[in-house]
Amino acid sequence: MNLSELSRVIESVGRDRGIKREIIVSAIEQAILAAAQKKYGPHAILEAHYNDESGDVDLYLFKKVVDSDDDMLEESEEIKVQDALELDPQAQVGDELGVKVETPNFGRIDAQTAKQIIFQKVRDAERDIIFNEYVPLKGEIVSGIARRMERGNLVIDLGKTDALLPKNEIIPGENYKPGDRVQAILIDVVSTTKGPALYISRTSPKYLMKLFEQEVPEIRDGIIEIKQCSREPGSRAKMAVVSKDRDIDPVGACVGMKGVRVQQVIGELKGEKIDIIPWSDNPMVFARSALSPAEISSIRIDERTKAMEIMVDDNQLSLAIGKRGQNVRLAAQITGWKLDIISKTKLQKRLTDAITNLVHIEGMNETLARSLAQVGVLNIKQISDTPLEVLMKVPGFEDKEVATKLKEKAQALVDEGAPFVHGVQTASTIMSGESNVKSDADQKLKEMIQQSETAQAADTLAAATAKAAASAETDRSSLND
Repeated sequence: MNLSELSRVIESVGRDRGIKREIIVSAIEQAILAAAQKKYGPHAILEAHYNDESGDVDLYLFKKVVDSDDDMLEESEEIKVQDALELDPQAQVGDELGVKVETPNFGRIDAQTAKQIIFQKVRDAERDIIFNEYVPLKGEIVSGIARRMERGNLVIDLGKTDALLPKNEIIPGENYKPGDRVQAILIDVVSTTKGPALYISRTSPKYLMKLFEQEVPEIRDGIIEIKQCSREPGSRAKMAVVSKDRDIDPVGACVGMKGVRVQQVIGELKGEKIDIIPWSDNPMVFARSALSPAEISSIRIDERTKAMEIMVDDNQLSLAIGKRGQNVRLAAQITGWKLDIISKTKLQKRLTDAITNLVHIEGMNETLARSLAQVGVLNIKQISDTPLEVLMKVPGFEDKEVATKLKEKAQALVDEGAPFVHGVQTASTIMSGESNVKSDADQKLKEMIQQSETAQAADTLAAATAKAAASAETDRSSLND
């Protein structure tokens, strides 16, 4: 293949593949240099320049200007000063002069080498074009044709390049065959030695958010914002939305007339159920929405551990937790809080057990124990571990001295290794005679109740006596009259 033929081939490839002209010219020049280097030797200093006017490549061999005899001259590296002056009248001994030489004819091996150089340049240019084209598309939805499976991963033809849909990014239950159209979100573009690698996903929460952006004009216009999203792909998802316009209902806009908008998204996700909930910057309000459709009775919040204890009626417990814990798991993900669902019955039992445990402390009564239990302090060990300033916020222990004594008493029981400090003493422990503190506390509680009942009976008797006396006085007055 001669030079003109090679140039025409490269120009054609450049037009077909959209490669810049400069890259093609550089590839031609490198191909010419590779062939010339073989002809003039590895030590020859060569340069090749594409001539726009002639459409040829001008090849220059740089030689050192010397003043020596012909038999001592190294023709590939040196030029006599007399010959140099003919080319450049200002040439001097020691200068390096670029001498235009004949472009070598391509033999079979040279032509093959030139092709490899040019095609390598073209491939590198294509890789750069693809990388620069797809990097800005990260986070956007792309679509292509399924081609083949590689180790469980699906190769998708996007047109200019392939993308990889890893098996863990495929929605469970989905099966694709060659020729199927696949839509997903572009999650990453990585430059590798083999070119750019594109990774897409159908399980990412961002994919769900982008699908709603396509279906809901208010989201595209920025009127409605998707604040959070959590998914268990193919099963269920929760999405929190907020409207910047008070007159637009964010949930209703996402659902659409007769549910047409949300149904389009559900269809693309192969029937995945989607809960659309209003977002709130109040954690408790947001948690109530996130746990819908379950009805919440009350919420106790712990800012330090970012946890919530959520109480529900017994008939709402299974609904709040969801199948295999799915509802509360998704709610925890979307709120960012640890959620502990508890029924009223279980909460009452926990409260009773906590009171029974806490009254082991000397001077503790049921009312004070209940106050501690209601703020989450459920046993003696927790009292010893709770900071003093936190205890002082509990009703009945606002005084620093009182709170300090409580901690000291609790710590003393912990140091003694009492069996009930971590929880309520078990029946087997009581029966074994290891401790009778619980029974003493129970006895004290019974005595308190009896004293209360006795006092109440006395008050009732006194009131009755006073009433009878008043009646008798009235009768006597009537008789005197």
